[in-house]
Amino acid sequence: MTKDDQIPFEAALVARTGPIEALLRQLLGDRPLSGEIARPQRLMEAMRHGVLNGGKRLRPFLVMESAALFSADGEAALRVAAALECVHCYSLIHDDLPAMDDDDLRRGQPTVHKAFDEATAILAGDALLALAFDIIADEATMLPAERRAALVLALARAAGAGGMVGGQMLDLEAERIRPDEAGIIRLQAMKTGALIRFACEAGAILAGAAAADRERLAEFGSAIGLAFQLADDLLDLTADAHQMGKATGKDAAAGKATLVALHGANWARDQLQGLVDQAHALLHPYGEDAVLLKQAAKFVAARNS
Repeated sequence: MTKDDQIPFEAALVARTGPIEALLRQLLGDRPLSGEIARPQRLMEAMRHGVLNGGKRLRPFLVMESAALFSADGEAALRVAAALECVHCYSLIHDDLPAMDDDDLRRGQPTVHKAFDEATAILAGDALLALAFDIIADEATMLPAERRAALVLALARAAGAGGMVGGQMLDLEAERIRPDEAGIIRLQAMKTGALIRFACEAGAILAGAAAADRERLAEFGSAIGLAFQLADDLLDLTADAHQMGKATGKDAAAGKATLVALHGANWARDQLQGLVDQAHALLHPYGEDAVLLKQAAKFVAARNS
């Protein structure tokens, strides 16, 4: 990635982050919504700790930019982006728990179970997952009901037993039963790739784009989802905890099977370039309208934290 490529993308990422952060703060406020009885203070504090603690907001960015291809990156897209970030942050809170990856640090700060306690962390994650579907289903997400339903369905499939949660299960099993290369790719497509695939497909869904556009953006999401996990595994091997804002070297210590462990760092770097090329080819029909999504693919592959 050249400096000229990186600066406009990072500026665009920051520009998208501001409205996302503002909406997340609003959605995580203490005042109960219609139909809610009360919002316990400690629970809300834990949810805010797990969400409003920095982060690149890459997945919300992908929602907004995929919607922008069809001139649909307005308030509805912003709410879908916020919903996805709630799911992502719930997954991090639960992933950090002692029964899972047992991490003390996330984004350079204490994990939710360290800042609060394990039970509160579990409940904060549960509440964020429920909130995500609340956000999309709410009429405040001003889309036709059938599009809101399609988004709810697609997110549920991406987040559940056949997507992210199933991938996490496979990841835990991989500590006992070492998967082959196909198994590693399937695990990573589920654990990491499914939400990134949804982020890219969501823009086409909320815009009411053609089925071919929806599938093309989903394939783009799959490519950069694999690149994201490959880059993450490479960083786990080569970066330090200060750089990453979380513990590193844990995959090797646990004997986890990764593509980097299987083939080596040089192979992984070659694969990352191939995935970027694949992602760019998928976006070719959109021309200059897709320039920021193309830069996002480069950013994912070349990131250093």
